[in-house]
Amino acid sequence: MNLTRRTALSGLALSLAMSSLATPSFAADVTLNVLYNLPGFTKFHQPLADQFMKDNPDIKINFLAPAPGYNEGQQQVLRAAVTGNLPDVYFSGYNLTGELVHTLLPRKQITELTPFIEAEGGQAFLDKNYSPKMSALGQVDGKQYGLPVNASSPIIYINADLVKKAGGDPDNMPKTFAGLIELAKKIHALDAKTAGMGYDINGWPDDWLWQSLIFQQGGKLVDTATKKVAFDNEIGLNALKLTRQFVTEGGQTLLDWDQSRQQFGAGLTGFIFSTPAHVQTIEGLVGTRFQLKTATFPLDNPKDGGVPTGGNSAVILTQDKTKQDAAWKYLKWITGPEAQNVIVRITGYLPTNKLATGPDFLAPYYAEHPNVKTASLQAERSLPWAGYPGGDSVRIWRTQRDIIGAVMRGDVTPEDGLKQIVEQTNALMSK
Repeated sequence: MNLTRRTALSGLALSLAMSSLATPSFAADVTLNVLYNLPGFTKFHQPLADQFMKDNPDIKINFLAPAPGYNEGQQQVLRAAVTGNLPDVYFSGYNLTGELVHTLLPRKQITELTPFIEAEGGQAFLDKNYSPKMSALGQVDGKQYGLPVNASSPIIYINADLVKKAGGDPDNMPKTFAGLIELAKKIHALDAKTAGMGYDINGWPDDWLWQSLIFQQGGKLVDTATKKVAFDNEIGLNALKLTRQFVTEGGQTLLDWDQSRQQFGAGLTGFIFSTPAHVQTIEGLVGTRFQLKTATFPLDNPKDGGVPTGGNSAVILTQDKTKQDAAWKYLKWITGPEAQNVIVRITGYLPTNKLATGPDFLAPYYAEHPNVKTASLQAERSLPWAGYPGGDSVRIWRTQRDIIGAVMRGDVTPEDGLKQIVEQTNALMSK
């Protein structure tokens, strides 16, 4: 699934599907200072910017040094807001965009995109390019502040050989957690040294997998009216019961996510849950050791359930009208089908622009790489990765993770664990 720089640039030579849209001309050259998170993303940001500047010689993209992660990028931007030295364009993590907007909007330091969207045809423009759930990833309080660039939702990686030995069908995995746990139990019974499954929430760096357990049941993270935990109910209790069942019934070994991935690659786990960004890495770990397949995330509530979507949307922070027009042109490009075609091939993420799945872009690639295609099948299940009021989401997750780990080890009951999570989360949100 490797894509070289040359391949990426040749792919970008495809004609622009949205080039016919009305765009402003600039009387003089415009330089946009752009900040993105995660240095590894340079591998697609730079070639895409190079192609954009080639097609738009009057606009220069000047990348600032990328932030190590979304949390660090958020703090960098919030500090820059105080000094008045904000980047013109920023790639904001979905779970942090609400805090960003609520902080910058009163200072008039972030740009709502509605006027630009209306100039492109309004809702027709959005409908043509993004599914409603995708465009919602860039919305705050019902208004569009960002366009979705990267999107990642958890998928299942399957050791097809072990699943078959246990009597399962790797091409038709159970659609609920109860069914998956039962299958994991059978896999673990084949060999005590083999873990039936791995749901590495106990060592995950953020609350993505925790939100997944809540959202797949149709639950919510925070009650918008009370500003308190919204899973202080059977949904939250069931989520914790599941984490314990992963160990007691599914035979999960409590490892951190990297060790778990290594164990899976060695053929010692039936199936694991992880990001689609790990497809290339896991394929390399597995090699020819066993047949690797992927499947979509289960939904115990298929009607109202969904999965939290990690990734980022591009937001415009500059208040200079000329720069705003240039930035909007850049946002359309980076979220357009040509750019998404390149991003997906490099990262394994699901495309944010629905035109990118067409025959001129990703369709042939998906036919050759079905394990990558799985993520795209979850586009209609995508829900915003939520954050907590107060801007203390990182500390909240670390507190929750310790309690979840205790529940998985059997040191704390799910009932007591939920009580502790609710009390401590509400306390941290109120500070």
